[in-house]
Amino acid sequence: MSSKWSEGIEPRGFRWIITERLGVCERPGGYGAGHRRVRRLEEIIWLRRNEIDLIVSLTSIPYNLRDYDEQGLAYVHLPLSDSGDPERLAEILNTIHDHVTGERVVLHHDSIGDRLSGVVAGYLLWSGLVETGPEAITIAEQLLERELGPTARELVAIADALRGRANRRERPACTSEAPGPERPVSAADESGPRARAARERSEQERATGPSGP
Repeated sequence: MSSKWSEGIEPRGFRWIITERLGVCERPGGYGAGHRRVRRLEEIIWLRRNEIDLIVSLTSIPYNLRDYDEQGLAYVHLPLSDSGDPERLAEILNTIHDHVTGERVVLHHDSIGDRLSGVVAGYLLWSGLVETGPEAITIAEQLLERELGPTARELVAIADALRGRANRRERPACTSEAPGPERPVSAADESGPRARAARERSEQERATGPSGP
């Protein structure tokens, strides 16, 4: 029978945002004065045993990375500050999107706070899973069981701007010259029923003379 240690312990706050594809949790082991090394290892073991393919860490300091290596967990460290850097957010969103289709991805910050919540809501909007920012915020609040504050809402606004920029790049270029109406076929055309009728009438007139008034 497997021991509790070998099974690991589910990370605090773990939940699926997209079932079996995108999950979130607190930093394994906890954060600040509440961090415990034994708990960290147990939670990382749980992630490995549950076949998590990629850890996306948003922490400002590269915590836990050596432990991820030792447990054979792939990870990427993309620190996200409170300033809401659009380039960094775009990198995070693209990283999630590149892996979430066929792999299990877990996203974490120190805690499930505004930065993590903002990335979750921002991804729902940016990826097209929801249509509007308010809808993304509402769904994220329900899934995470917390209200999104100003930092999270700013990240959602940035994600919306990134989505709009991407849509503009994908939109086909417009030409300045609009197509005009279809030109009618005239007797001078080389082909077409009117051209053939005109030629036949001309040949008949040459053979029999012009018809009367």
